Amino acid sequence: MEKRYVYGNTARQLNEPRRQTRREMPLHEVKRKEAKKRASHMSLGYLLFLSLAVLATGVILTWYITLQSEITSSVKEVSTLEAQLNTLKQDNDEAYNKAVSSLDLEEIKRIAIGEYGMTYATDGQIVSYSGGSGNDYVRQVAPIPDGN
Repeated sequence: MEKRYVYGNTARQLNEPRRQTRREMPLHEVKRKEAKKRASHMSLGYLLFLSLAVLATGVILTWYITLQSEITSSVKEVSTLEAQLNTLKQDNDEAYNKAVSSLDLEEIKRIAIGEYGMTYATDGQIVSYSGGSGNDYVRQVAPIPDGN
């Protein structure tokens, strides 16, 4: 058998109950407990601030939803008005085409010459103007001078 030398009093105590040693908690558990402790003790000012923030958020969200609803209804109204405008344009075009197609220019010429006594212009009655701004018409602002 091999002999071993043991320094100090290291003899085991046979029936002695084990002492419970104080265990240190891990750091993350300590921080979690501290945060829980702090959270349970909110000050009145902080609680008031949070309440006002939640209230302001609710008011702003309500206003935003109302605004979105108004925009949606405006878009629907615009599309309805555009549909009405297109219908009116189509009706107007149909009425214009009907009026134009019903005109008989030869009949108008016959009535103008026969019933109202209109005649074609002679050479002395036509006065030509040059210059100006290149418009398609001339506006009379003074008496027309005699062509002689």
